[in-house]
Amino acid sequence: MDHVILWVFLANLIANLLFTFIQFGLKNFPLASLDILVVWGTIVWIMVGLWPKWPILALAQAPYLVWVSVALVLQFSITWMNL
Repeated sequence: MDHVILWVFLANLIANLLFTFIQFGLKNFPLASLDILVVWGTIVWIMVGLWPKWPILALAQAPYLVWVSVALVLQFSITWMNL
């Protein structure tokens, strides 16, 4: 299970790095919305995966989840206004 969380963390990192390029470089708002949704989903997956063995580490991800949740709402709003 630990190696799965590592791969999910890597997916989160890649999706997070791609977001800026997709949003500001390509100006592809629907794809950026999908990307930020992947980032949010991987954070939740990481938290759930860490909880049984390392609950403190799982809780340490909570501020990141809140931040990405705000970014998700903003991104979906930007996408909706530009349809």
